[in-house]
Amino acid sequence: MATQIPPDFSISKQISPIQNTSDCMDTKELWDVLYSVLPTSITVIFWGGLLGNIFALSIFLLLRRRLTVAEIYLTNLSASDLVFVMGLPFWAESIQEQFVWPFGHALCYIVNGVVKANMFISIFLVVAISRDRYIALVHTMSSRIQRSQRQAQIICVFIWFLGGLLSIPTFLFRSVEIVPGLNISTCILQFPHRLWYSIRIIELSVAGFILPLIAIIFFNSQIITSLRGRTKTNIRRSGKTRNTKATTLIPTLVIVFIICWTPYHCFAILEYLFWMKAVQGCFWEELIDLGLIYANFFAFLNSCLNPVIYVFVGKLFRVRVCEAYKQCTTKCSM
Repeated sequence: MATQIPPDFSISKQISPIQNTSDCMDTKELWDVLYSVLPTSITVIFWGGLLGNIFALSIFLLLRRRLTVAEIYLTNLSASDLVFVMGLPFWAESIQEQFVWPFGHALCYIVNGVVKANMFISIFLVVAISRDRYIALVHTMSSRIQRSQRQAQIICVFIWFLGGLLSIPTFLFRSVEIVPGLNISTCILQFPHRLWYSIRIIELSVAGFILPLIAIIFFNSQIITSLRGRTKTNIRRSGKTRNTKATTLIPTLVIVFIICWTPYHCFAILEYLFWMKAVQGCFWEELIDLGLIYANFFAFLNSCLNPVIYVFVGKLFRVRVCEAYKQCTTKCSM
């Protein structure tokens, strides 16, 4: 039940379809679809994310040149996405086995802790990327002072450290337990005190989504306002507009990130409200149980989409691909 097992990345099963009573809606078909379709879909996303992010990292790292500030952030985002998707096969297998966890206690907290850490790392990197674009496009005159490779590297190291720090509760309190009433051994988050559930939602949705989202919206709104002002100035002076296609990569990454992650955090907050008895009833319980799992699917989808965005939206990235191809063909012909 959702009131007994507050999920953390929903690798535990909160409710079984066979437990439906006459007061609950019939969700057996939805659970059947989940068990049959979701594992295969997650496996596809895993391979897409694995190959795509390895490709992106190879383009960023194999060229014999210093990375730009923007490329440093994008390289770290690709690395985070790559680590993130490594947890997908475990999640797919767990769903395939109807949420039985067959991988042992150690992998229970390691897999979930690493996934949780990279969830924080991803959104903090999106904030850093948005801030970097804000400085480059809005504060152009001072951007050389505020934007340096060294500073970007320090920020990325701090983000990885902060992500690991925020995932410590997951490493500590994840364990394989037998769920009462379901008679299955599953990987669940068991806090030693009720206060931890409130700390978790503050950490997860406030520090890990709402506050970063506010920062992302601020930076990108300032960028849009600045670019519109410059466009109007260019039209008045020359009657022409500048091509801003090169600036569309970051907004696209931000928009896709928000679309993929918003459902998960909405259901996480709703689940906390249910646990606090702010919302009650069988309908809400069923909705939260299924919603969290399907929302996790869309959250994981983000790590697969980012490399696709680099290729189809990132003009500079395509230039780097051409450079890498020329280097490889030159070496092969020698």
